[in-house]
Amino acid sequence: MSTSGKRTVGVIFGSRSVEHDVSIVTAQQVMQAMQPHKYDVVPIYITRDGRWITGAGLRDLKNFQADNIAELMGISETLISPSTQHHGMITPPTSGLFRRNHVRRLDVVFPVVHGSHGEDGTLQGLLELADIPYVGAGVMASAIMRDKLMTKALLSHFDIPVVPHIGFTRQTWITDPKHILQRIKTELGYPVFVKPASLGSSIGVARAANAEEVQNYINIAANFDRRLVVETAMDEAVEINCAVMGNDDIRASVLEQPITWQEFLTYEEKYMRSEGAAGMKGAERKIPAPISDELTGHIKKMAVDAFAALDGRGTARVDFLVKESTGEVYLNEINTMPGSLAFYLWQEDGLTPTQVVDELIELAFDAFTEKRKTTYSHKTGLIAHAAARGLKGIKK
Repeated sequence: MSTSGKRTVGVIFGSRSVEHDVSIVTAQQVMQAMQPHKYDVVPIYITRDGRWITGAGLRDLKNFQADNIAELMGISETLISPSTQHHGMITPPTSGLFRRNHVRRLDVVFPVVHGSHGEDGTLQGLLELADIPYVGAGVMASAIMRDKLMTKALLSHFDIPVVPHIGFTRQTWITDPKHILQRIKTELGYPVFVKPASLGSSIGVARAANAEEVQNYINIAANFDRRLVVETAMDEAVEINCAVMGNDDIRASVLEQPITWQEFLTYEEKYMRSEGAAGMKGAERKIPAPISDELTGHIKKMAVDAFAALDGRGTARVDFLVKESTGEVYLNEINTMPGSLAFYLWQEDGLTPTQVVDELIELAFDAFTEKRKTTYSHKTGLIAHAAARGLKGIKK
């Protein structure tokens, strides 16, 4: 905690991800929601080529229109050290005759990197090594929920219905496309959705009505991921979404029914339909979703059960497809933080964005307290034994 009594919060965003621009906007929303009297906010921006920088200028969205934001006044190179001795940032990373570096302790990190190298467990791994509390799911849960195929496999194991699908690698598609096309035809039928397995924001996602279209869209999606998923389109279903929040004690938000004029939300529809940060809401919505109380309760329970089954923490938005004719419910996707902070859903439950951010930070400290209960050091006599008798015969 800083000398002012405020918590120092590092907000990490950007990075080497095709969802880079979304991350910048989300980070501005998160930092704007943090109360100045409670937090010292430290923006940490990872450039498109992987450089880490920090400085007050990163809190102004307009500065990101510059060709080289790293050259702005007051911007310095930095990094988060994996060493527990530092527990924070080293700025600049290297020192010299006329350049000294300093360490700034971070009380907690709010990761706002969408997609690759952030939402997938990699950034969480660095923070685990550094022993810094952080908001959102841990390494394993982040990696699993980021991967659509792994999520579907595990949810099926817990008897949570998922949308019919097939998965395959880019290499399999290159070497034997006919086999994949036959599987799509016989196991799913048309229309289908083609998706990269581990991306969000609708990037690389397309609806295919026939074999010719599916070949084209798989070729496009294969540029974004080495693993791909093709799902039944389920045109007769309506989308119902629910946010969840918590670590062990998980609660569900009010439900929403997105209303769009096309088959699915494109990147532009999600983030660019209206001006300003409010445009991040994307499509029109019905809140609460116009469904029965019984179905509402069923979907909320499925959302909580799925989040708990995958060891989620913090918050996420869980997307469902409901067949109107039969009432069958299928879990479609889980969007972990920051893919969805669902400010607009929690607002229906009386929580402002500021209150959501406060609660997520408290949940991060709760998770860190739980981590402290685990023993990570265990000394044995093995080294002395090996030193006295030699390495030969020691089991590996």
